[in-house]
Amino acid sequence: MDAVFKALADPARRTLLDALRQKDGQTLQELTELLDMTRFGVMKHLGVLEEANLVLTTKKGRFKYHYLNAVPLQQTIDRWIEPMRAKPVARAVLDLKSTLERTDKMSKPDFMMQTFIRCTQDALWDALSNPESMAAYHFMCDRVEGEAIEGGALTWLLPDGNKMLTQRPTKVVPKTRIEATFEPHFFGPDAKGSHMVFIIEPQGPACKLTIEHYDIPAGQEGVAEGWARLAASLKSWLETGTPMKAAM
Repeated sequence: MDAVFKALADPARRTLLDALRQKDGQTLQELTELLDMTRFGVMKHLGVLEEANLVLTTKKGRFKYHYLNAVPLQQTIDRWIEPMRAKPVARAVLDLKSTLERTDKMSKPDFMMQTFIRCTQDALWDALSNPESMAAYHFMCDRVEGEAIEGGALTWLLPDGNKMLTQRPTKVVPKTRIEATFEPHFFGPDAKGSHMVFIIEPQGPACKLTIEHYDIPAGQEGVAEGWARLAASLKSWLETGTPMKAAM
C-alpha cells in the first residue's frame, strides 16, 4: 500500500490516472501530450504507476496501451472508508434481449484490471466457475444459475429474483481462462452486450487474476466500478472467508 500512496503523491501521476479514468487504453504518445515534459519523463511516471499496480499495460502490434487498475484504490477505500458507511447501489435491473458473439482476439481491451489473491489456483478457479461460489461473494446477487461451460450460460439473480447479468462462455480453459459474453440487464432492455475475459496465473503462494473487458458500448463505462467491487469482494472472500457485499 505504500507504493500506492507514493504513486498518488505526484500531481503528474494523478493527471495520468485522471486521463486513463476518462479514457482507458491510451498510448504513450497520447499521454505525453497531456504533460509538459519529455516522453522519457512520462515513461518514468508510468513506471511508478505500474510498480504500484495502478496502471496495467498490454501490447498490440507496435503500440502499448495503458489502463487504470482500480483494484488497489478500491482496497484502500474498503480498508478505511467502507467500514464507516454503507454504500447504496442504485442500478435498475431489467431484461435484455441481445446476445453477443466472441470479439476479435486482436482487438485491445477497453478495460483491464489485475489483482493478486493469496489462494490456490483451484480455489480461484472454483470461485470463477462454480455458481454457488460466485453467489457467495458477488456484491449484489445472491444466486447464480447455469454452468460455466462453452455453449452454456450463467445468470446472476438479485434477491428479488430479477436478472442482473447473463454471461455465455465462449472459451473455457480449465483453471486458466474464461472468455464469455457480458449481457448487462441493469442497463435496460435495449442495452448492447460486450465480451469479457478472466485470466488466472499462479504466482507462488498467490494467484494473479486479470480481468479484460472488450467493446464496452457507450454509456456502459460504469462497469469499471462493478469490476472493482467484484474483485475486492472476491479477494476478501478467498483470503478471509468474508465477502464485501454492498448494502442493498
